[in-house]
Amino acid sequence: MSTPSLAPVRVGFIGLGVMGRGMAASLMRAGHALTVHNRNAQAVEPYVAQGAQAAATPAELARACGVVFLCLSDTAAVEQVLFGPQGLAQGAAKGTIVIDTSTISAQAARQFAARLAQQGASLLDAPVSGGQQGAAEGKLSCMVGGGEQAFQAALPYLQGIASRIVRVGESGAGQVAKACNQVAVTGAMLGVAEAFALARRHGVDVGVVREALLGGAARSAVLEKNALRLIERDFEPGFRTRLMRKDLRLALQAGQDGGAFMPMAALALQLMESACNAGDAEADWSALARWIESCSTPAARDGG
Repeated sequence: MSTPSLAPVRVGFIGLGVMGRGMAASLMRAGHALTVHNRNAQAVEPYVAQGAQAAATPAELARACGVVFLCLSDTAAVEQVLFGPQGLAQGAAKGTIVIDTSTISAQAARQFAARLAQQGASLLDAPVSGGQQGAAEGKLSCMVGGGEQAFQAALPYLQGIASRIVRVGESGAGQVAKACNQVAVTGAMLGVAEAFALARRHGVDVGVVREALLGGAARSAVLEKNALRLIERDFEPGFRTRLMRKDLRLALQAGQDGGAFMPMAALALQLMESACNAGDAEADWSALARWIESCSTPAARDGG
């Protein structure tokens, strides 16, 4: 993919959580001058120490930056940062491009884009996949919704955080694509979880089963990466169960809005709710498999 010519523009980044930290660092490594803002001010200190500037509010950040990334927890948080008191919209000039990497409602993404367009700014909904490691390495996959002109202008900055960037369509299309991603990934996880539960029930080594499956049609990113967490019982959060639950709720809402029949996603959400209620809300979402295994045999939580 060719890189469009890039005039010097200061880049803003709001939301330095688990994913945002890696993306902001990747942008700095790529040579972008960065201004950062975070609700917890202590989170900005490592970036300031490396040469970034700090902004006290989203509005202040927007006044200093031509391109602004958001990486926030949910739809309400994005709306607050964009349009709340001292929100980004109060400082955004005509031509400002906002790149929202958060996973939020597709309908809300369209509404937010329309509101910013009234003042001459552009909003791209650009949710990402690839986890904490992908963010830290600048190798995320990015699904983008928004106008072609804004997308082309934003491309050099997106290339600072992602190795795969696809414009899916107009505003909201990126969020729909992310919903599709979460539905597909969760379906794969359910399959792996049930397969491992079956193997354990029959006393078969799940590590050997995984190696066998990787050589056939069952091969998937979940089997390659997440399955290792299940084998090693490593549920330290990379992507928390409660966040995947939120994403599945958004996916089912999008399905309802569009009239899509999604029985697997509905079942996955029920199981995700059960895992959260069982105490795994803050664990990595791979812990969904631990809960499924615990329903198969009392020893599944402790077994290897």
